[in-house]
Amino acid sequence: MDESHQIIKQLEQLASPKIAEHSKRFFKTGKGEYGEGDEFYGIRVPELRKLVKRVFHVDIDTVLALLYHDYHETRLLAVLILVTKYERSKTNEEKQSIAELYVTHAKQVNNWDLVDSSCHKILGPHLFRTNAKLLYEFVESDSIWLRRIAIITTYYFIKRDEFTHALSLAEKLLLDKQDLIHKAVGWMLRELGKRNQKIELQFLDQHYQQMPRTMLRYAIEKLPEEQRQNYLKEKSNVKCRQKKNYFLL
Repeated sequence: MDESHQIIKQLEQLASPKIAEHSKRFFKTGKGEYGEGDEFYGIRVPELRKLVKRVFHVDIDTVLALLYHDYHETRLLAVLILVTKYERSKTNEEKQSIAELYVTHAKQVNNWDLVDSSCHKILGPHLFRTNAKLLYEFVESDSIWLRRIAIITTYYFIKRDEFTHALSLAEKLLLDKQDLIHKAVGWMLRELGKRNQKIELQFLDQHYQQMPRTMLRYAIEKLPEEQRQNYLKEKSNVKCRQKKNYFLL
């Protein structure tokens, strides 16, 4: 039995049908939903992280076998292993190899938790050292997950006070139709604001009228209450004026 099958056996032993049913609802696996058809063992993330510590040494072929498995937790385990391998790599060549592998197989990073637990930890430092051109390719993709990878990867840049790419990508995603993208953009704007509120407010003042309400709510979450309410109130006023003008046409 190869290593991937051995690891899958361990996952099966950790499975909980009750947790799996909850996960199917939580990750929207119904018809037409973003996680349509995804399968779950029902394993909590702390249990997966414990397993990562025991198996992160496996070779890349084993990681890829896990990444292409049908079950959500198996793919999540694979990206967590890649993060650990990246962080423990001792040379830039090793890190680059892992980052390139991540990009090549990015379509398998196909739910928000897989994206959020890996892209800024692998692509973030890799693209920070090289260039961020890839993010501008991903942000134009039809794949919600590649678009989410693009904006969440900027978290690494934000934590190093480099805001250009986060702001540029946020602007490109203002009219995105997916709620998960609204939340991701709002989250990154909020994180940016923690480090430089002036720049966040400049962006909000320029774009809040266009921003979906969910995006705005996430972005202003850490602002003083009065300031938050002012943005929300003005957003509502703008929407009312737009409706009024529509019916006057």
